[in-house]
Amino acid sequence: MRKIIALLGLLCTMSYAQKTTFKEGDLIFQNLKCGPLCDAINEVTFGHEGLNFNHIGMVVEHEGSLQVIEATWPEVCLTPLNEFLAKTPETMYLGRLLARYEKLIPQAKAFALQQIGTPYDDNYLYANGKYYCSELLYDAFKSANKNKEFFHLYPMTYRSKYTGETFPVWADYFEKLGQVIPEGALGCNPAGMSLSKNITIVGPIVQ
Repeated sequence: MRKIIALLGLLCTMSYAQKTTFKEGDLIFQNLKCGPLCDAINEVTFGHEGLNFNHIGMVVEHEGSLQVIEATWPEVCLTPLNEFLAKTPETMYLGRLLARYEKLIPQAKAFALQQIGTPYDDNYLYANGKYYCSELLYDAFKSANKNKEFFHLYPMTYRSKYTGETFPVWADYFEKLGQVIPEGALGCNPAGMSLSKNITIVGPIVQ
């Protein structure tokens, strides 16, 4: 009996350690270490099981390989999957659309690919002709869903989830842009998307 239990435990460990298999339409949630700005995003957002996510991209098949479409500085682009995964060795989770929504993936992909070259939205304002990472996917799936929301927009906050005060990094950030802090403006973020009822968080990505 002990041998059987030990074998089952070993099999479970081996199963957990298997590399993550990706398919088109998968969402990769990351917690990048990009300095004060990434810390500022984490300071004001809540993600799946309390995890921090400050970047997101969607896996697509393109020119014979899996790549990731993402809105990052300086513009919307395609990044080879391995390069995208190498951005952070920690805190990457796989999100997958519920089966009944998989039909949206081809149109969402087509929309996102059409945005390649669109400037990065460093103002974090919705519908201003630029895209930040989650905004790109919000619009892509909205377009695929006959212009009905798939993910949701919520009033954005730049206040610390711990103190309730405007996080100093954000105050400095928008001051340098010469922009009023868009507190309460509608928007989205990777952490919030990880809470969507339209997707399943498969679990941490194993490389």
